[in-house]
Amino acid sequence: VQLQASGGGLVQAGGSLRLSCAASERTFSNMGWFRQAPGKDREFVARISWSGGSTYYADSVKGRFTISRDYATNTVYLQMNSLKPDDTAVYYCAARLGTSGGSWSAGSWGQGTQVTVSS
Repeated sequence: VQLQASGGGLVQAGGSLRLSCAASERTFSNMGWFRQAPGKDREFVARISWSGGSTYYADSVKGRFTISRDYATNTVYLQMNSLKPDDTAVYYCAARLGTSGGSWSAGSWGQGTQVTVSS
């Protein structure tokens, strides 16, 4: 499956953005988002189950970000509210997420989209 992320941009602290991830075909797996800030490792942000009935978030974004999916368009969204400068990163969508030893990984990756939050 090919994943195409979009929706990044420049926003002031406290603002909102919505990222989209369009899949080239129906993905019968969980999907999610990761991010990588300059000089830091890529980190998990959010995951949504195949059914859409279960979501999971990193503590750093819980209560501010919401992940959702639209089966009709094979698209996953990440609504980001109350953005902080620390949220600045390249955001990557992914499919077939899993954990091992407390670390998240994914089987398929999209290209990144830049999110910059100014103070």
